[in-house]
Amino acid sequence: MKASRVRRTQNQSPQLRQSRIAELVREKGQVSVESLAESFNASQETIRRDLSALAESGLIQKVHGGAKLPRKRREDPFDQRMDHQSAAKHVMAQKLAERISPGETLFLNTGTTTVIAAQALSRIERLTIITNSHRIAGILSSQAPHSEIFLLGGRYDADNGETLGPMTLQSIRDFHADHAVLTVAAVDAKQGAMDANFEEAQVSRSMIEQSDSVFILADSSKLDRRAAFAVCPLETIDCLLAERLPDGALKASLERLGVAF
Repeated sequence: MKASRVRRTQNQSPQLRQSRIAELVREKGQVSVESLAESFNASQETIRRDLSALAESGLIQKVHGGAKLPRKRREDPFDQRMDHQSAAKHVMAQKLAERISPGETLFLNTGTTTVIAAQALSRIERLTIITNSHRIAGILSSQAPHSEIFLLGGRYDADNGETLGPMTLQSIRDFHADHAVLTVAAVDAKQGAMDANFEEAQVSRSMIEQSDSVFILADSSKLDRRAAFAVCPLETIDCLLAERLPDGALKASLERLGVAF
């Protein structure tokens, strides 16, 4: 990334600057505070704060004088995950469709659960759907002729069929939705919703910021689990949809915070 192009980001939001920093770490493997400060025309103190925020979210690992890539769990290929918990995903999709009204605007992130949810949503009239998933855009474009579909731009990931990165995050800011409908890798009573991919977690967080309410779709295998990258705390969630009711500490936390489930 050329320094002149990076410097133009200095007046953008900390989130976009941090996204670009995370992208540099992913490309180079390791970067220094000094080089980042020079590239972004920012103080070393600002860069250290950015690195602390990224490390807290699990996006990078701080090291002396800089940052490097964290060790992270990888998900199975998308097509393999489509068959996992298929019945549960269809139950969640139907629960979601019962809560969405004609004419509403929704963000949908990329995931096998949201692909199935899109099929249920296609039966609802006059929706506006904003997504970074080409599969979801294709399903809704062919099955929901009276709805309007927006596919977010950005770097394309072929396996998941999604767009990611700073361009995607910037595109999200051009919209405002009634609901962010998000699938995640894990939900924990203390840590909230989490994902296994740091760029996907960033997309979800940006969608949340541009939405009035948040639906999290997580089958029971993801409840009381943790993943590497934070999406949002429990109190941000308006409705947690699973094929069965949560129990134990997670149920108690959801009830205390007034989260529907």
